[in-house]
Amino acid sequence: MIVTTEEIMVPEDIELTFEGNTIKVRGKKGELFRVFDYPSIIIKNEDGKLTISSSSNRKKDIAMIRTTKAHIVNMIKGVEEGFQYTLKIVYAHFPMNVKLEGNKVAIQNFLGEKHPRFAKIVGNTKVTIKGDTITVEGINKEEVGQTSANIEQATRIKKRDTRVFQDGIYLVEGA
Repeated sequence: MIVTTEEIMVPEDIELTFEGNTIKVRGKKGELFRVFDYPSIIIKNEDGKLTISSSSNRKKDIAMIRTTKAHIVNMIKGVEEGFQYTLKIVYAHFPMNVKLEGNKVAIQNFLGEKHPRFAKIVGNTKVTIKGDTITVEGINKEEVGQTSANIEQATRIKKRDTRVFQDGIYLVEGA
């Protein structure tokens, strides 16, 4: 007996495949896969409609159904359109130099520091730096968001008055 269900309409150009607990989503921008290993949830793909259901009506199961739905919707949006975050480099005291070094973003001369700070680029995320704007793009929302957060947190100010020292790299436009 199925009690709770959520449905997702799958676009025509998106290909969904199931292999055990793994869902693969393939679209024009690439391919993503994710393992959904929650015992009381049943996922079915019928006629271009994805159904996520559970026989339980517990709050925990309903929350997991909606979380699973959100993940799959993000995967579909990622392979269809992709995600893009824009960050702004702001400085008042010392001009900051930001450049790519392999799978890291190097931030030099932040508040006059002699040693550079580094922010890790997660997964297959593409980072471009043009002037005082950093663009982070990719198909996996979590990787793009984490890379943006890493860059922003690399310039976090400690042991100084944040009202005076407002230098840093800040998110200005998100997915």
